[in-house]
Amino acid sequence: MTTVEITRFRVAPERAAELLATRAGMVADFEVDREGFLGAKLIQLPDGEWLDIVEWRSPADFAASRAKGGNLPGVQAFFAVIDELVSSEEGTLR
Repeated sequence: MTTVEITRFRVAPERAAELLATRAGMVADFEVDREGFLGAKLIQLPDGEWLDIVEWRSPADFAASRAKGGNLPGVQAFFAVIDELVSSEEGTLR
């Protein structure tokens, strides 16, 4: 079954455009470097909060991605814009 990574974070409102500009690079890095990456959706919430929903083929693929962290420039650039991690959860798509 598909594993879903749900991450909520804060970005300063004046950096929202930068976050969006770095998103394509992060997704491109995931596509070439993260086995089992199926896709991602970024949702803007009120008050500078964002919700990132990433789908993985399996829990093992998600765990392997987490272990890599910000290992590539596109991922690093996206992570660098984030001011605060609010929450991170893992679920199963049914």
